[in-house]
Amino acid sequence: MRHGKKFNHLGRQTAHRKAMLANMACSLIEHKRINTTVAKAKALKQFVEPMITKSKEDTTHNRRIVMSKLRQKDAVTELFRDVAVKVADRPGGYTRIIKLGNRLGDNADMAMIELVDYNEIYNAGKKEKKTTRRSRRGGSKATTPPVETKATNEEE
Repeated sequence: MRHGKKFNHLGRQTAHRKAMLANMACSLIEHKRINTTVAKAKALKQFVEPMITKSKEDTTHNRRIVMSKLRQKDAVTELFRDVAVKVADRPGGYTRIIKLGNRLGDNADMAMIELVDYNEIYNAGKKEKKTTRRSRRGGSKATTPPVETKATNEEE
């Protein structure tokens, strides 16, 4: 029975799992997107999103908490300097998982996990859309061309 087991152990001991997730999180922060299995991507999402939330408020306490989880000074610096500025207005959901299909060697489900605000393809379409107010009335249309057309028909 699996009562009370709320997260995926990924077939690893605790220390190995924590080290693997820390390394994957550092790679995600550095490269903005990584390819991995679906199970690891879901575990990484749960691991990295609270740290991105902590990075939005740059205090010594938050830096120390994130540093204890990530263990790489460069990744923590980039997280607090670059990533936090980009996600400052987002209330959550900093990562996106896109399924890629199966791996050739062992047929494992593969996925790409990426930081949402760093994908230029998806964000470009959203910025171009402008919210316009639509009304049901016709607006200001020129009424003279239809009148001239009717006058032309009556002359013939």
